[in-house]
Amino acid sequence: MKAISIRGIEKEVAEKLKHNAKKDGKSVNQYVVDMIRQNIGMQKEKKYSKIYNDLDHLFGKWSESEFNEIKNSIDSQRKIDTELW
Repeated sequence: MKAISIRGIEKEVAEKLKHNAKKDGKSVNQYVVDMIRQNIGMQKEKKYSKIYNDLDHLFGKWSESEFNEIKNSIDSQRKIDTELW
């Protein structure tokens, strides 16, 4: 890989880069590389990190008895039928 040095970075910019990199759990170098890739349209898309919100309206809607009924139904379907095996 090619190494690039960037000169003339103001102290405030460097501090902001450090802060943002730390917030993202990255090194400053990785953070800057990711920013460059994103801004030139070469950001790698993560395959399995899509967030779906289509079932959010159901969150917290089941009562305890409804939950137990559904859980019992699922548990009964997960039992191995010894006659088939």
